[in-house]
Amino acid sequence: MDRRAVAVGDLERRIGHTFGDRKLLEQALTHASVGDGAKKTADNEVLEFIGDRVLGLLAAEALAERFPKAKEGELAPRLNALVSRETCARVARAAEMGPALRLSASSSKIGGRETDSILAGAAEALMAALYRDGGLETARRVFLDLWSGEFDKAGEGKPRDPKTALQEWAQAQGKPLPTYAVKDRKGPDHAPVFTVQVTVVGVDPVHAEGRSRQEAEKAAAKALLEREGAGV
Repeated sequence: MDRRAVAVGDLERRIGHTFGDRKLLEQALTHASVGDGAKKTADNEVLEFIGDRVLGLLAAEALAERFPKAKEGELAPRLNALVSRETCARVARAAEMGPALRLSASSSKIGGRETDSILAGAAEALMAALYRDGGLETARRVFLDLWSGEFDKAGEGKPRDPKTALQEWAQAQGKPLPTYAVKDRKGPDHAPVFTVQVTVVGVDPVHAEGRSRQEAEKAAAKALLEREGAGV
């Protein structure tokens, strides 16, 4: 029996939705490393792009319901945390999406099924596929189920923005404010990946990636804080 087919069936049972459009589900689970040239298999990059927006809407909606008295400045960092690459990857692992993914042999061999970027992209693509196959209500139901534990974390006080935390840490150390520089930009226009370097005088710089410059800057700030033992 095809182990991946079993994993796909298990995933559908886990999320409580059987896809009417099987091609849509396959596309959501297919990484860009699969296929080549003109015969390239439809991958999940476009669905990932759509899913990022679907997630943003559902997360914003749910946060507004859970924290009706919160101001925008309090909701924004919670929203960013819920749709971050780390959170999406964590959700994908909890849903055991890894075994259901279609990867190239080389990507699979180097552990792609456990890579944050691949898992996070698949989680976003799955939400887009659910939206297209079952509508917004289906996507909302699955989102609230898969992200339930992450919402619990979001309720534990106001999350600190890593860039703000790093700025405060630098000032407390008597250092100038951190500086950020884009070192690389790769990927297609609809799904770019930015590499940003954050520098604080007197300590080694840190590089991090993100799907936007802002996300990469936050990831770099967080990484530097954690390295210096002053995590957010």
